[in-house]
This record gives sequence, structure tokens and C-alpha cells, in this order.
Amino acid sequence: MYDKFGLFINGEWRGRSDGGTLAVTDPATGEVIGNTPTASGADVEAAIAAAENGLKIWRATPAWTRADSLHAVASVMQNRAEEVARCLTLETGKPLAQARREWALSIDQFRWYAEEARRIHGRIVESRAPGGRLEVSHEPVGVVAAFTAWNFPAVLIARKVAPALAAGCSVIIRPSREVPGTAMLLVDCLRQAGVPAGVVNLVIGPTSTTYEPIMASPAVRKVSLTGSTAVGQQMIRDSARTLKRVTMELGGNAPVIVFDDVNLDSVLDICAPVKFANAGQVCVTGDRFYVHESLHDKFVAGFAARAKSLKLGHGLDESSQMGPLINQRRVDAMEAIVADAREHGGKIEAGGGRPAGQNKGFFFEPTVISGLPDNALALAEENFGPIAAITPFASTEDVYARANSSDYGLSAYVFTRNPSRIREATARIEAGMVGVNSFALAAAEAPFGGIKSSGMGREGGSEGIHDYMNVKLSQITL
Repeated sequence: MYDKFGLFINGEWRGRSDGGTLAVTDPATGEVIGNTPTASGADVEAAIAAAENGLKIWRATPAWTRADSLHAVASVMQNRAEEVARCLTLETGKPLAQARREWALSIDQFRWYAEEARRIHGRIVESRAPGGRLEVSHEPVGVVAAFTAWNFPAVLIARKVAPALAAGCSVIIRPSREVPGTAMLLVDCLRQAGVPAGVVNLVIGPTSTTYEPIMASPAVRKVSLTGSTAVGQQMIRDSARTLKRVTMELGGNAPVIVFDDVNLDSVLDICAPVKFANAGQVCVTGDRFYVHESLHDKFVAGFAARAKSLKLGHGLDESSQMGPLINQRRVDAMEAIVADAREHGGKIEAGGGRPAGQNKGFFFEPTVISGLPDNALALAEENFGPIAAITPFASTEDVYARANSSDYGLSAYVFTRNPSRIREATARIEAGMVGVNSFALAAAEAPFGGIKSSGMGREGGSEGIHDYMNVKLSQITL
């Protein structure tokens, strides 16, 4: 597959100009599943030039025509759903059901922004000048560079490309090197749907050849990143050289607050599957579970039982409930968190290591830890893996202070049936998104993003398209 596609520049699939390749690994087996061409500096420069030309065509395309194109893309994506889901599973390790769900969410992005393209509204303001008027309009920001992570290789691209195209921008996609095939298939859907040459371009490869030319180019007017906070900070610094606009969806360390008035089994049935989805490699997933002291012990026991019951296996096996981590580095990180927990006196209630008898791939057991102080790694930092740290709280003031103590502010969750407490919690928790009795935050129609060290800007909703447009004021006097 990788040789069939490769880089996508100016409407054509091509290999690297100097023949370099990159191995792609199945994380469930550790085996190489293919080699993809990687971009040289010259290839990236060609992609930037193609995007400049594509921008001239696309920004002049009427909004309703752009909308029709995005709907066509969504239809092509729907027809290729199973093909992409299998590739997505092979590259990330996530179970097929989760891969199918991700592709469906990606299609939603194109459907939603097809309609948002028709709703780019300006306004008219009465002028102080006799016979005059002020017109406020929106124009595409220009060439956009989209940098995406490996954990959701389809929907992270869709969240950037769909609003950019709706706004009239052209795009250069640079996916994570672990998951190039999913990006290729999504881009091929755009090609198949008839998006003009140069409007969407794809470059794959190491930072040394793909990052610097994009960040240095004055032609690239905006960068959008889904990645770590450290990478986001560096990208913000580098973007200052050419004053690029930035959207940053960075790390998280989500608190989950469980009050004493809930139905315990119902909450556990929601929390445990979500925590271990995608092997916990989800930026908005709950890391820190603050449970009222009256429910704490039962909650820990119930969570551990559910963790132990999960079936680990290759994502292509329809019976698998949790797949592997993406690579050995993530396994090492989980082992370090568990070791730190033991040093802090924590109790490993479930999991805590690699599955017995699992000699292939990058698997790690669903893990539940209790009895930790707040400065233990499992509570203090984003674990980005299948580790749930559970700790009790007694007072409302205490739990809000602890929930807000993190430098991150992406997502947070509250479980309660008290309407007054719901209002209080959503007002007092410091996060860009708060789920109440639900983890369902990622939807095309809703703005997705965080505050503090979790980033800036929003993807999704009617808000998302505005990050890809400039505001223009015209003072017109007749």
C-alpha cells in the first residue's frame, strides 16, 4: 500500500526524490508491515509551492462549490470505510470497532464543515461618515500546515483539513511517521472526490526534512498541531519568525470527579471502557479519578475487576477489547509510572506490567492504582496509557483545588445527579471542556480544545472555521 501511494504533491502520488524510505510497524506484533517513501527538503518545498498555487484556485472557488466538494469527500470516505479501518488498526493497534468509530467521526467533520462553508457570515456596521458603511468580512488565512499525532491518525487530520478547506485554504499535511498509511488513504479520498491539484498535499518523514522548511516558509500562514506540550511550545517559538497563526491541541491530565450521589455501577460501566479505549492513548481521557471517600473502596474494586476482565489482543481480532501501545517507548513510560507509584506507596489493584505470555508487540495490562499522593507521576502528569489512578476526597473545596492543580486544562469530568453541583462544577473546573455524566466531548458540531498548557484555539463546531480565516474591515463611503 505504501508504495502505491507515497507522498502527495500537486495532485499526484510520488516517491521521494532521492529514494529514502521509512519502515512502518504493526504495534501488536512488532513486525514491519511496509516501507513508505519519505520527503526530502526538496519535496517539502515542492509541496509548499503546490499549496500556493492550489490556494489561488481554492480561495476563488465559491463557498457553495467548496461545500459540495466536502460532501463528495465524505461520500467517498463512507465507501472506503472498511479498507481504512483495517489500515488504521494495523498502524495503531486499536481494535477494529474503535477504528471504525474513528473513521465515522472523521466523516462527520467533512459533513459538518461542508455546511459551515455555506455559513461564513460577515456583518455590516453603520458608519459615522455620512453615506458610509463598515463591512466586516472573512477571508481564508492562506496555506495551512497540519501536524498530527499517531493516536487518532484519521480524525486528527479531518479536524484540521475539513475546516481549512471550508474556509478556502490549501493544506500541507504532515502526519506522524508511525501512521502514514491512514493519512494516505484519507488524502486519496480527497483526490478521488475531485479536490483540485495543489489544494491538499501530503509529506511524510523525519522532522529534519519536513519541519524546518514549513516553519521557515513565509508562504505558510498557519500551523495547526495535535501533539505534546513541549512540541507545541517549540512550534510557537518557531512560528514567531514569520508570524504564523497557530492552533495548538496539546497534552492533558484530565480529572474525573465522582460525587457521593451517583449510581456506582453505572459510573464504573462508563469510566472503565473509556479509560482503556485506544490503550489509554487519548489526550482527553481521565487520568486522575477523585472519588468521594464514601464510595472510594467500592469504586477501586469495581474498576479493578473491569480492568482484569478486558481481553487484550490484536486489533484485527473482533473479540479484542484493548490493543497494544504504539511503540516500546510507551511501554517503558508505563513501567516508569508503575515503578514510581510503588516508590510512593501506591497499591497496584490490577495490571501493572506486560501481560504474561505476550511475547510479541507492545502490550501493557490495563492498570489500576490506589493509595497515591498527589505528587506521584500517575496523578501529577499525563500518563497517556492504560493506567487509572484513583484517590479519595472528602470536601468539595478540596477536590476542586486538586483538580485545578495541574498545568493542563484540556478536559475534565464530573459525575453527579445534583443539578446545583453540576452548575458549580462546570463553573469552577479550569478546563476547555467539561463532561458531566459523560465522556462524549469529541463531536464535529462542538468546539474541541483546551486552556493553560493544553493549548489554544478550537477544532470543531462553528468556532473551528474561524481559526482558518482572516477578518477584513472595509470602510465604504458612497
